[in-house]
Amino acid sequence: MLFRLFAAPVAVLLTLAALPAAAAPSLLEVDQRLAAIAWRLTTANVALCRERQPVIGATLHAADQYPPALRDAFPTPVAVELVVPGTPAATAGVAANDGVVAIDGRALPAPAAGDALTSATRDAAQARIAARAPDAPLPLTLRRDGADRQVTVHPRAGCRVEFEVLTGGKLGASSDGRVVQVGGALFTRFGDDQIAVVVAHELAHAILRHRVRLEAAGVKWGLLSEFGRNARLFRHTETEADLLGAYLLRNAGWDPQLAVTFWREYGSRIDGGMFHSRTHPSSKDRANAIAAELATMPPNAPLPYLPPLLEQRDAPLR
Repeated sequence: MLFRLFAAPVAVLLTLAALPAAAAPSLLEVDQRLAAIAWRLTTANVALCRERQPVIGATLHAADQYPPALRDAFPTPVAVELVVPGTPAATAGVAANDGVVAIDGRALPAPAAGDALTSATRDAAQARIAARAPDAPLPLTLRRDGADRQVTVHPRAGCRVEFEVLTGGKLGASSDGRVVQVGGALFTRFGDDQIAVVVAHELAHAILRHRVRLEAAGVKWGLLSEFGRNARLFRHTETEADLLGAYLLRNAGWDPQLAVTFWREYGSRIDGGMFHSRTHPSSKDRANAIAAELATMPPNAPLPYLPPLLEQRDAPLR
């Protein structure tokens, strides 16, 4: 499942330049592109993920995420924003703008009163789906044109990570281990293949438990992250995510060399050049490290491929 959030990232792991607001595509277009990329990456790489959840290929949103003047357009407090073609939700007949009345026969709770913008209603619906067995049939009660109907979606198991679009003019992406947030402005600058490189990198952070490992190592965040041991450990996790991200791309049907090309051709435009953060390797170093890693992959490696790098997910950072 893929969702939209309007808050700032929890931990920005890739911070880029700003774009003119006028250049941004519609939020729905961005959500559709991210949904399709995330579907491929999370389902194809489920064997690499310890924590899993049902993935149906639909994006939910809730009325109270929007100003009060827009809420009357919702058929129910929680509704389907979009459905990725060819996914279990599409096969079951779920469609954009369907209201979600109940999940597994249990009505969704009413949203809190008031005009405040919140994602709590949407998050509660998602939590109910995520708590189910990853491959168990999922009964849904949907409302369309005033009439309720029952459908059963047969999910795919996927990595238990959510994906959100951040509104605003800045480029950026982040992962806190549970949520991957991608700046909407990225979708103006890059095509879907390049976006997939960024999303795979952030998913790799979650798979490799980087947030947990960094916190266990006692690193300092904010301005102090740029110095000494802090910077070294952050750079180490960035490199690990670059390397695993290339394998995640391959498992999901992309050419893993896209990651090498991305940093060689576009990296100098987005990493700040000589002013790039000390917490991140240079674009040249990133491209070279990924190329060297891919050269170690056995010929005719299986799909999905579980690289030795996965063994590091429990290793302390020192």
